[in-house]
Amino acid sequence: MATHHGSRSVPTAEIGDGHPLSLALITLTAVSGLVDAVCYLGLGRVFTANMTGNVVVIGFALAGAPGFSVIGSLVSLAAFLVGAVAAGRLANAFRDRHRVPWVRTAVWIEAVLLGAATAVAFTAGRTPPYPVIALVALAMGLRNGTVGRLAVPSMSTTVLTRTLAALAADSRLAGGADRRAVRRIIAVAAMVAGAVPGAWLVLHHGIGWPLLLTTVIVAVTALAYREGD
Repeated sequence: MATHHGSRSVPTAEIGDGHPLSLALITLTAVSGLVDAVCYLGLGRVFTANMTGNVVVIGFALAGAPGFSVIGSLVSLAAFLVGAVAAGRLANAFRDRHRVPWVRTAVWIEAVLLGAATAVAFTAGRTPPYPVIALVALAMGLRNGTVGRLAVPSMSTTVLTRTLAALAADSRLAGGADRRAVRRIIAVAAMVAGAVPGAWLVLHHGIGWPLLLTTVIVAVTALAYREGD
């Protein structure tokens, strides 16, 4: 599949594992691990990047399972959808331009939203975490919508279910050619690499510091992302 964003952009189906866009998306996948750790462990078992998990959590809460928040999950779901709508509007605004300014703008907005969530986390004390949930879910909705429009094969950055299924289904054991096995394994490793320090920081220092780390990583990604003309 070729992106329509500028004639100079490499078609997304042809982007290799070492391409700047691939590297940026892998970095953002690690950020998703951090975000999931913050939200699930620090914000009452709410997901902001994985809406499948969020919908299931709502079901658990409605059934009376303890420790799950219907309101928190609904706030996350609504904010995520708003972020995804914004991603579509942003993509349309950059429709006939080179891919780089579009992607950099989306990543910068994500960094700003995560920065705002970080500020709230450090100042809100023990008040309900709904503003943090909403800001992070907005950022993740924007991310998911943008990555969906990019359509880089095996690069979702937030959900690994299809990645793992494709890794197994396309493997030599299943009679496949393992064509994107390296990319898929790297994506899984990146998610784990973000989740481990994210969980440690939440458990020992609260949600503010891991959110600050996500903000810094995303901002650096926006600064560093370039493609050749």
